[in-house]
Amino acid sequence: MKYDHILIRYGELALKGRNKRVFLQQLQHHIQHKLRQFKRIKVSQTQGRMFILLNGENPEPVFDICKQIFGISSMSAAIKVENNEDEIKQAALYALQQSKHARTFKVVSRRVNKTFPVGSQALNHMLGGHLLTHTEGFTVDVHDPDVKINVEVREKATYITSDVVYGLGGLPVGSGSRTLLMLSGGIDSPVAGYLAMKRGVAIEAIHFHSPPYTSDRAKQKVLDLVKKLTVYGKTIRVHLVPFTKLQQAIFEEIPDGYTMTVMRRMMMRISEEICIKRGILSITTGESLGQVASQTMESMHAINAVTNLPVIRPLVTMDKSEIIDISEDINTYDISIRPYEDCCTIFTPKSPKTKPKKDRVEHVEHSFDFTPYIEEALEHTEEVKVSDQHTEASEFKDLL
Repeated sequence: MKYDHILIRYGELALKGRNKRVFLQQLQHHIQHKLRQFKRIKVSQTQGRMFILLNGENPEPVFDICKQIFGISSMSAAIKVENNEDEIKQAALYALQQSKHARTFKVVSRRVNKTFPVGSQALNHMLGGHLLTHTEGFTVDVHDPDVKINVEVREKATYITSDVVYGLGGLPVGSGSRTLLMLSGGIDSPVAGYLAMKRGVAIEAIHFHSPPYTSDRAKQKVLDLVKKLTVYGKTIRVHLVPFTKLQQAIFEEIPDGYTMTVMRRMMMRISEEICIKRGILSITTGESLGQVASQTMESMHAINAVTNLPVIRPLVTMDKSEIIDISEDINTYDISIRPYEDCCTIFTPKSPKTKPKKDRVEHVEHSFDFTPYIEEALEHTEEVKVSDQHTEASEFKDLL
């Protein structure tokens, strides 16, 4: 006897109403995609449960991958047996013996199949007695056991589980439409993308680069960050926008204190255009309130004014230390701190306005026509597709 299934628990998804089926289908599809290297595995839903049928595959690497899938609350290795008392006893004994460090246990039975002749409480007592009789060194603790032996008697079979492996929770990626992540290459924006994905949002990314002031290594840094994010989703499109001419024009034509705000407004305009062409419904940024001059409430107000799209800011209330902790957890921190500058750091104004007035920003911006520069940047934007297996680049020709 051995574990032959993994039981998937999906926490928050169980609270969904009529759309629950759509969320579960998305989760099942995502699990199948992430486990595609295991040719014998099958993922199925039955009677309000989701199972991974191992078909002889080692469960440990399967757990490792599933721990990176949004929508999974927790998991347990499971044994599937017939609705037969003797088989249930054998499976429960096996599950307890596999809990190497446990010394106390509790049996928790759930009889979904009401035709099964033994009630839940009677089944608890029967199995508890069997386990005590056939093991040494174990005792029952109904309040704080080292391990719970969970027995679920369903219509067609009984499933026995013990140890719990926790997942990321959240919602399955793709169940919440798409957003365009403004990815600078720093610490914050990859974390913002990760948190957006946790709420079921699929992401595309946009990066502004200013050659020759920014290097190819800075661009590769961004693609490496995206590669880390594909662990939690699928293929991610990256839109690489050449920003040099537009950025130079801003710093030549706009008063020094307003250049940062106007630059961010131009980035937001270009991002909106790509969203429209791609059918994307929102823009996501790594802004944290008050962290830098462009992230004050006044700056956000002036920058947001150029778009009607929702701007999602997952980090808006977080401290930097909290953001760094997440970046380390998702393995983006070491990439983010590579010393390759992005376009926001090489053209830093000496005294940026921390509380710019929207009307004043609009006034100085209207003193020069930036439209040709925006159009040229869009025309020469390139697209790179990054997956967890490979990266594929192609020039983005159909943007206009």
